[in-house]
Amino acid sequence: MIDLLPLSYQPAVMRTKQSGTSGCGRSFTRHRILCLAALALVSGAGPTAGADWPEFRGPRGDGCAPAPGDAKPAGLPLHWSETNNVRWKTEIPHRGWSTPVVMGGQVWVTTATEDGHDFFAIGLDAETGKICFNEKVFHSDNPEPLGNGASMNCYATPSPVIEPGRVYVHFGSFGTACLDTGNGKVLWKRDDLPCRHYRGPASSPIAFENLLILTMDGADVQYHVALDRKTGQTAWKTPRSVAWNDEKVPGQMARDGDLRKAHSTPLIVTAAGKPLMLSAGAKAAYGYDPRTGRELWKVQYNDWSTAPRPLFDNGLAFFFTGLALRELWAVKTDGQGDVTDTGVVWKFKPHVGKYASPLLVDGLIYTAAEETYVTCLEAATGQSVWAERIGGKYAASPVYADGRLYFFSQQGTTTVLKPGRTFEVMATNTLAGGFMASPAVSGKAFYLRTRTHLYRVESP
Repeated sequence: MIDLLPLSYQPAVMRTKQSGTSGCGRSFTRHRILCLAALALVSGAGPTAGADWPEFRGPRGDGCAPAPGDAKPAGLPLHWSETNNVRWKTEIPHRGWSTPVVMGGQVWVTTATEDGHDFFAIGLDAETGKICFNEKVFHSDNPEPLGNGASMNCYATPSPVIEPGRVYVHFGSFGTACLDTGNGKVLWKRDDLPCRHYRGPASSPIAFENLLILTMDGADVQYHVALDRKTGQTAWKTPRSVAWNDEKVPGQMARDGDLRKAHSTPLIVTAAGKPLMLSAGAKAAYGYDPRTGRELWKVQYNDWSTAPRPLFDNGLAFFFTGLALRELWAVKTDGQGDVTDTGVVWKFKPHVGKYASPLLVDGLIYTAAEETYVTCLEAATGQSVWAERIGGKYAASPVYADGRLYFFSQQGTTTVLKPGRTFEVMATNTLAGGFMASPAVSGKAFYLRTRTHLYRVESP
């Protein structure tokens, strides 16, 4: 195993593909050949056919790293810093909040220029941190400015999805593409799916069977669309069905369409033996058949711009409503039609997260709020167990791994908590730059993306 020096890390070789010309020098050509050879050896080594961290929030979309039924610790580090337990550190150009995805010795992220004109897919060697691919996949002549969301969002917030041989990158209405992970070439792309995201795209794509499902909750249109993963062709499209009734609502936000936007990523679960897609939008959360896009039920609330991903446990879906109510709702998943009056089991309000997705471990939900709080509550009843300040603000979603809860703040501090009914801090760790992107886990390593760099954090 190659160990790079954490203090004076080696700069990554980067290539930007521009208008049909590669710009490759001889040094890059040699480096790319070495990268491809190393990746071929890793991908052919055996039990790496499945992705370690294939999409936003991991293998099951819930932020939990252990494989089902596997209680053996992976050996993830408890402590780290800029000078301790950093295997490598690589600067990522431009700006992106997307989660790294990890598979077969590769790590992929997306990034975009701060002005939103150019959009990139970046592939790194997981062992060394070297950038093997830096592919410009889309360009926009006139991107809408992020406005007052510039401090929170950027143009490369949706996370990729990876599978053997392919990685899917998504930039909302700016475009969606499938790339070959062996050579970085684009296999198909779509840039004809309209949506005025207004403050930037954020919902990540999800993979289900042969589909790549996208969420387009904009100020003008709101819908789900499923693409065939092999061809990129549309398999189904389903508009949101809620009645907005906001035409006479006073205020600039209503006129601008803010009250119709959302940023959440759906979660597909098995409920009553069938696949069910849980999706939180503005003014309502829904249950869909992910194979056909058919809406099965919805629950309505007077809220908008929901961002956290839903959770599911024992027949209950857990939805965050958005920025106004800022409530967490538990909803039964066996209903039909409008279940607002019949399906809601409980509601919880104090100190819930408005950006970071929650964790659910052993019947307890943990949510990190903007105002430094982490709150623990019972999933079955909605009763509060504890709420404590840990410092910082939270946009990145936490992970559960090796029997610990890891929370990553915008200020760059990771607070490690012991799960359970008693609040206990196990460690605090700090990296420069701060966390907007959610982490990834692979084996005994964290892949942590700050505002400027990607780290592999691992004990020797």
